[in-house]
Amino acid sequence: MNKYDVIVIGGGPSGLMSSIAAAEQGASVLLLDKGDKLGRKLGISGGGRCNVTNAKDTDELIRFIPGNGRFLYSSLNRFGSSEIIDFFEGLGIRLKEEDNGRMFPVSDKAKTVVEALIGKASALGVEMRVNSPVKSLLYGEEGIQGVKLQDGAEIGAAAVIVATGGRSVPHTGSTGDGYPWAEAAGHTITELYPTEVPITSAEAFIQNRELQGLSLRDVELAVLDPKGKKVIAHRGDMIFTHFGVSGPIALRCSQFIRQVRRKHRIPEVTLAIDLFPDRSPDEAGSWLRGLVQAEPKKTLKNVLKGTIPERLLPVLFKKAELSPDTTFEHLPKEPWQAFAAAVKSFRLQASGTRPFEEAFVTGGGVHLKEIDPGTMQSKLMPGLYFCGEILDVHGYTGGYNITAAFSTGHAAGAHAGEAALSRGRG
Repeated sequence: MNKYDVIVIGGGPSGLMSSIAAAEQGASVLLLDKGDKLGRKLGISGGGRCNVTNAKDTDELIRFIPGNGRFLYSSLNRFGSSEIIDFFEGLGIRLKEEDNGRMFPVSDKAKTVVEALIGKASALGVEMRVNSPVKSLLYGEEGIQGVKLQDGAEIGAAAVIVATGGRSVPHTGSTGDGYPWAEAAGHTITELYPTEVPITSAEAFIQNRELQGLSLRDVELAVLDPKGKKVIAHRGDMIFTHFGVSGPIALRCSQFIRQVRRKHRIPEVTLAIDLFPDRSPDEAGSWLRGLVQAEPKKTLKNVLKGTIPERLLPVLFKKAELSPDTTFEHLPKEPWQAFAAAVKSFRLQASGTRPFEEAFVTGGGVHLKEIDPGTMQSKLMPGLYFCGEILDVHGYTGGYNITAAFSTGHAAGAHAGEAALSRGRG
């Protein structure tokens, strides 16, 4: 049986980084991937441009990783955004910073990032095999022994790093292969669910496609609990779809839909859209009233269509039970107040989210209490490591998940390589 110091399963960002980090320790490394090429998910990240990290400092990064981000404190302090930037620029990949700290290659091509990682791994002597699906991990009394491939071949190793990803974007190969291997080692897998995913709604105006394709810019989207209190709110852009809402701020709110439904045992969760987040309710009401008052003979729909998205107006008028053909001279008090309130808090009921196939990230994974946060080694099985999306860690889109993948991958690889060498070869 062939034997290596370290075997890495999965050729995504965490797997490639862990292979490199292990090889830098002087370990012999074998990288296995079931697909026909490495870095498939990395190649489509950031809209095909590859958002390699986010320039925020460690505390800020953790704030944007609401799914157990504090677990990453140790790994990010050793290999965080600044180290990731230095790493890629050291490979000749020039980076540029865009909005909200997102870092992209100047080439705007994910391919250059993938090729740089593969090239670095190759230069360090990492053996890389594609079309090599793993069937199971080999465990012994003293810890990990190696892996067994689907074709029956067994390969020995002093350390095995599982970097197989979660269940999101399954067409790239992320189909949850690593979870049963973790369970076989005694690990707990927390409930898996799609996150950073579009939100669904059964509202009539959604199902009738009245607003399909309507984009809202620089608005606030909030998730409310049953008492109307904000659980989370995000500001930015969103879009109405034929099934609900999507866009950056909807994706960020999606995980909280699940949390509120589970906590309060309710089938639907209220969302609130604030069309003018820079104005207080009183300021917005006075401002809108002033616009209408300035043109008293015009209908409300004609006065407001340049201020509020025209396609949204009929829905707002209907919610407020206010006729769009009303003029200022005949403006009823209570319906107008209801309309002004809806502009600041346009309510819709969310029924859930879209499935894993449409999610950017997997929520849930290997239970973090069973993983050493400094090394990513299993506390239950010596020589077994986990990194990347298979862990119960998830962040918002914008470079946070890939930062977590690179950081945990580096921690796992560096420690696995060092520990494997200390156990001796062969």
